[in-house]
Amino acid sequence: MNEEKLSIFDEDYNRLGERTRPEVHANGDWHETFHCWFAHYDEISGEEYIYFQLRSERKKDYPGLLDITAAGHILSHELIEDGVREIHEELGMEIAFNELSFACMMKEELVGDGMIDRELANVYLYTKPVTFESFSLQLDELSGIFRVTLRNFERLISNELQEVHSEGFMINEDSEKEYINRNISKRDFVAHPTSYFREIITKVKFELMEK
Repeated sequence: MNEEKLSIFDEDYNRLGERTRPEVHANGDWHETFHCWFAHYDEISGEEYIYFQLRSERKKDYPGLLDITAAGHILSHELIEDGVREIHEELGMEIAFNELSFACMMKEELVGDGMIDRELANVYLYTKPVTFESFSLQLDELSGIFRVTLRNFERLISNELQEVHSEGFMINEDSEKEYINRNISKRDFVAHPTSYFREIITKVKFELMEK
């Protein structure tokens, strides 16, 4: 079986060639990724919410931590819009690329566990209302979905709050959704740079204001 290959770039987004995913992460090469954040205004509560996936405990990287709603690598033969497959695969939701709003491209570096992950992250937003019932998770990748009010998430990232309330579900041993309310702290998230989270919050605010 051939290993998946990723295009590699310099910091200015000039393509240099391609390597396998393990090589890219071992060498710390810049590569393309697709990030999609779910966020919407809830008319019942009058709050804006942002959604996080709970990574499976079986994941090699960052098991059991909260992360981007849906995200993944863009393979060397793919276009950015092909990244929408991550929504289909991880969340089980048939959302078309033209239903997403482009937010920005951000450079992001995550270092840990013998891996140097340098991403040219193409960030998109999905701002239509969703229900927890509409998610059908890829269980080897995800074990749950949680949401937090945008204002509380911003206060958490800014260290105004040490914990915030979240609501969502986890998949139990019977492969059923178990609905849970839990308090979460910054330690419960994949350690994206604070600047990344702040930019996401800004983009979500602007997009929801435009709606």
